[in-house]
Amino acid sequence: MNIKRMWWLNVCRATGTMNPVGRSAKNRYKGEGVVNGSLKKVWECLKPIPKGLRVKWDNNVKKFELLEQITEDISICRTVTPSAAMGIIAPRDFVDVILVRQYEDGTISSNAATNVSHQGCPIQSGYVRGFNHPCGCICVPISAEPNKTQVFTFFQTDLGGLLPRSVVDSFFPSSMTEFYSNLTKAVKSLKDL
Repeated sequence: MNIKRMWWLNVCRATGTMNPVGRSAKNRYKGEGVVNGSLKKVWECLKPIPKGLRVKWDNNVKKFELLEQITEDISICRTVTPSAAMGIIAPRDFVDVILVRQYEDGTISSNAATNVSHQGCPIQSGYVRGFNHPCGCICVPISAEPNKTQVFTFFQTDLGGLLPRSVVDSFFPSSMTEFYSNLTKAVKSLKDL
């Protein structure tokens, strides 16, 4: 089965829906790249955990909080982003159901299956509440090259607030390019795991 199709089916199984509910994501963004680093190193940089490495290298993640652990691989988390685009985009926060899966071939996916409301995280002053529709990262080992990992990213995000469409349209592509560049540097900086 196609890895992207497998990811989407697992997101849908986790959320019980095939379509985003409520707000609609107007744009979907996909990134794809090969990162020089083993799957283990790449995943160490991407793991959605509090005090993980992601907040150190990803300029779009200021804070990551675990609100509730549902099962071993499903949790509810809050992600806080800093202001962006020279302050035009105010700090945001997102509350999502996160599904992490590892497959037989070694592939690991981390998906924000859908945004939710959570009693442990009401809307907070100083942040605009954003909404994620099914999105996430997929790390695929390259069997012929164990020190390389293919990374797919999918974003369907409604940033919330009253942003001009042109700001959003210019932010995501440049942000995704920066994501891959910074991920590559973070993986390179890791000692052997």
